[in-house]
Amino acid sequence: MADTSTPGRSLTARHVGGVYGRSLVAQIRAITEYPADFWVMASAGVMWNVLQLAFLTVLFAAVPDVAGWDYHEMVMLAGLLSVAAGSTALLCDGVWSTGGMILKGEIDYRITRPAPVVVQVATTHIGMQGFGEVGFGLVMVVFGWIGAGLGLAAVPVGILGILCAIVIEGALITVFCAVNFWIKGPMSPFAFMLIDLQNSAMNLPLGLFPAGVRIVTMFVVPVAFVNFVPVAVLTGHLSAWWLIGTPLAAVASVLAAVGIYRLGLRSYDSSGH
Repeated sequence: MADTSTPGRSLTARHVGGVYGRSLVAQIRAITEYPADFWVMASAGVMWNVLQLAFLTVLFAAVPDVAGWDYHEMVMLAGLLSVAAGSTALLCDGVWSTGGMILKGEIDYRITRPAPVVVQVATTHIGMQGFGEVGFGLVMVVFGWIGAGLGLAAVPVGILGILCAIVIEGALITVFCAVNFWIKGPMSPFAFMLIDLQNSAMNLPLGLFPAGVRIVTMFVVPVAFVNFVPVAVLTGHLSAWWLIGTPLAAVASVLAAVGIYRLGLRSYDSSGH
């Protein structure tokens, strides 16, 4: 089935942004109708980060550093990853439903609407745990920032790192959820593998892992640019030149997400085929 998601009009960035914003606002209004659910899910996001912080605190009570990284640097590493993951849950959590929509044929009527299909799908859901993850993740980043002795002069680099981390994380999850256009199924196994990779490897310094893992996470699936590279540059573990790779990884990830989703729509043949 051809991608006819832009019938009869040329979609401008302003129009797409308006559709995206209104869709998110509608989801937020729906969430506020059930405040108890909101607080339960937001608290779950906080508790996950509290456990991470507790683990790091216990770990560094026994060892002075991990591969040359101290306690506050590791807290920043975990905090930035949490901010990126939580922001993705808030801004484009609907992409996780791509597989289910394909099986049920729910992509059909979205193709006929005057807005990109990926934007419509991304805004069908908000992960309420993201509020807690982002909130406490920022607390961890600030705590680690102060403890690592970083000053105000590094704030622009920190902001750039956070913004690029959010973009990269959301784009990579979109890429792996789009695989369901070819591998039919309600779940997104490759996206879950991405999350497992991050939870397993990206809360630790990459120096602990073999060269193959470092190459994959930096140049194949650039999850290292979500948290490791920005924090390593800020704390002096990597040269400042590495910072150039962060916006480049963000642009490449977005282009990959848009391109693969479009290819998936071209191969989409509705449900029952």
